[in-house]
Amino acid sequence: MKKIYLPITLIVMLLLSSCVDVEERYSFAADGSCKVVYGFDMSRAISVLQNLMTDSLRTTPQFAMKKDTVLNFYSAIPDSIQRSMTAEDINLAQTSDLAVKMDLQKSLMNVKVSHYAKNTADLEYYLKNISKISRNSQLSALTKGQGGSTEADSKSLIGSQDYYTYEITPTRFRRIVDKIKFNAFLKRTQSTLIMAKAMLIDMPYKVVLNFAKPVKKVNNPKAVLSADRRSVTLTTDMDEITRNPAVMNLQVDF
Repeated sequence: MKKIYLPITLIVMLLLSSCVDVEERYSFAADGSCKVVYGFDMSRAISVLQNLMTDSLRTTPQFAMKKDTVLNFYSAIPDSIQRSMTAEDINLAQTSDLAVKMDLQKSLMNVKVSHYAKNTADLEYYLKNISKISRNSQLSALTKGQGGSTEADSKSLIGSQDYYTYEITPTRFRRIVDKIKFNAFLKRTQSTLIMAKAMLIDMPYKVVLNFAKPVKKVNNPKAVLSADRRSVTLTTDMDEITRNPAVMNLQVDF
């Protein structure tokens, strides 16, 4: 039995920790609202790992599992915790959704976390507190049944986003990597990052910010400003981020 479930445990550990293509997308509207989406695509990692599997593993019910689910964060929080939440945290959870599409046999595993912020203050609060909300929600239920899923694994998807400090105003988006929190993240995921690198699994990381008006200034030389000056794209990968966390520092004045 261990020979069957150990590879599945390995898959879950890799996919729900760091071996993902990550895209952060912010869409700022003229009225100051913003839709933010964290996208985590683990499909390429699954494709690589499939080469290590036996035919018998590919035919197990666990590997045949499929999901296409959208879960509201607030509905996933136990009643006992809901009663102790602040009004701000309740609003954050109620306006945040988690979508999962999974078909391991087709090397498909996508997770998206989305939130609608009605203004810049709401957006800043969300970015600073989404990790706390994800810890309270029962996200592990979405991956339950894969043989190795744990609550800690499922939370790491969002938890890995908590190493930034933010300043967001109606005319500025600014974030800086908190080195202490980032080093703690590296310590938690060190073995996974090393394993991914050994298996030649790269981990692209893209940040896209779309604005309703032209951008005046961008302070990161790696960030690319679109021709119409309404979109900023920063593309890197976890290997570069690990060597130089400051590559993720970003300030956009608009």
